[in-house]
Amino acid sequence: MKISTKGRYGLKAFMYIVDNENEIVSLRSISEKIKVSEGYLERLISALKKDKFVISVRGAKGGYKINCDINKTSVGDILRSLEGSLAPVECVVDDGITCGDGSCYKCNTKDVWIQLFEKINELIDSIMIVDLMKGK
Repeated sequence: MKISTKGRYGLKAFMYIVDNENEIVSLRSISEKIKVSEGYLERLISALKKDKFVISVRGAKGGYKINCDINKTSVGDILRSLEGSLAPVECVVDDGITCGDGSCYKCNTKDVWIQLFEKINELIDSIMIVDLMKGK
């Protein structure tokens, strides 16, 4: 399983906003700091805004500000906001799905994917944003 650029850059952008929690952070400053285009960042931050992790502030000195408790927000919360489900295969989250070759009857491998999914979520949900702040 791979975390896409949405997850990687989105988490970096979120952490930049968190690092500057007492300020309103412009899209341009985030873009310059993490070296990602403003257009792409806007889509990423839009997902975080939709899930209320950040808020936008309008105006000439507008931008984004943290809108969550970093002590209670996990890396998993942010990654799922950006990526959606982190399931390694679709059948883990949708029992009605069948493998392309129709071999899901008595699938011997599904338990592997379920365990992997559980471990991934367990790990990323155990890392709080505040913990990442300590590693500055």
